[in-house]
Amino acid sequence: MTETPAPAVNQIWQDNDKRSYGRRLRIVEIVGEHAIVELVVPRGAGHQGAKPGRQTRIRLDRFRPISTGYRYIGQADR
Repeated sequence: MTETPAPAVNQIWQDNDKRSYGRRLRIVEIVGEHAIVELVVPRGAGHQGAKPGRQTRIRLDRFRPISTGYRYIGQADR
């Protein structure tokens, strides 16, 4: 089993919350105790919510594979 890396710029993470299943984010910047992330894939097929490219910030301590956290997917292509 691979260990979860520390959050870093240009990584892709997936939301573990069952209400947002499938939502993927790319870290674009780390500022203090928060990551500025950009939505890559919205949650669920046909979801009418946020569009790809939208940015928000998330506390760094949420980037761990628990039910309300995020799991590491890999490095972004760009």
